Amino acid sequence: MAKILLIEDDDAISMGLVYYLKQEGFQMFTASRGMDSLKYIKDVSLVLLDVNLPDINGFDLFKKIKDIKDVPVIFLTANDLEVSIVMGLDMGADDYVTKPFKAKELVSRIKTVLRRCSNHDNNNLIKLFDLTIDTNRVVVLKNGVDVMLTALEYKIFLIFVLNPNVVFTREKILANVWDVNEEYVNDNALTVYIKRIREKIEDDPANPKIIVTVRGIGYKLGDEHVKE
Repeated sequence: MAKILLIEDDDAISMGLVYYLKQEGFQMFTASRGMDSLKYIKDVSLVLLDVNLPDINGFDLFKKIKDIKDVPVIFLTANDLEVSIVMGLDMGADDYVTKPFKAKELVSRIKTVLRRCSNHDNNNLIKLFDLTIDTNRVVVLKNGVDVMLTALEYKIFLIFVLNPNVVFTREKILANVWDVNEEYVNDNALTVYIKRIREKIEDDPANPKIIVTVRGIGYKLGDEHVKE
């Protein structure tokens, strides 16, 4: 039974979520003030963190939480501005849910994060679709067979794997990858690399489901990114 800490100052939201999540089999801890929540951190498996708290900014509290324990955190936010969402994810949050949200959606996000963290703990294996990423051996297996990604292809693919809910612009990808000779990868080269990665990991590269194109923006990991 996973232990979840809900840090939320709205009593109505808190009571509703606690009831629903208990029905789903989770053991719940709650705190309405950020600083009061810190005493629970060592004992829980995941934190649901409201960004707007009465005593401390949620992003500042996130840092304090991580100083105590590297526990997965899902931000709950009424602010759907991209800059706020990106800031939270860039800080290392595992996911975010924008209010108002459906409890069923939140449960799905929680299970996804817990499963992904469990995979990380299990010899650093990450499973998605029919792929297994072994971050210790730096290989990607498709149905148990090494797809033979190059070092740079692996690095690009890992950007999506480790940030499953982030839409990456081409510029942001380019800013984070260099080729094996430490030369900057240009925009045209990135197109080629994405194409090659898809040819190796997708069942149908012409209709990709794992690395999908977000028209006019860039790329992201497919929505069904965790295999049941």
